[in-house]
Amino acid sequence: MKASVHWTGEVSFKAESETGHSVQMDGPPDQGGENRGPRPMEMLLMGLGGCASFDVLSMLKKGRQQVTNCVAELEAGRADAVPAVFTRIHLNFVVTGHDLKEAQVKRAVSLSAEKYCSASIMMEKAGVEVSHSYRIEAA
Repeated sequence: MKASVHWTGEVSFKAESETGHSVQMDGPPDQGGENRGPRPMEMLLMGLGGCASFDVLSMLKKGRQQVTNCVAELEAGRADAVPAVFTRIHLNFVVTGHDLKEAQVKRAVSLSAEKYCSASIMMEKAGVEVSHSYRIEAA
């Protein structure tokens, strides 16, 4: 896997993936940013949410669950000192669908956390406390 990050002025950067996708990142206004994109640490958090969501939805689809929506709500805490690394991350999955089986949702979230989500597992190995929960809503 490869990517490149190009400086686009002040504290703004354009990241490009080897698959041809790009995203603009920017720093906070108090550090010269213009709020033209997410902060780099926000990108890291959003990437983790995408990785875990991919796993959860994949498993629920294989289990023939009728999912109509899935939202991963992420909340992270950071160290007060520099570097301001993540110290904790909580993912709450809000899974909406028809006749969803709680056991399958619980299993999908657990398997993502313990076995499949590379981003989540990598964070845990780096010392971040990562926790997961879920809520099921009827469509």
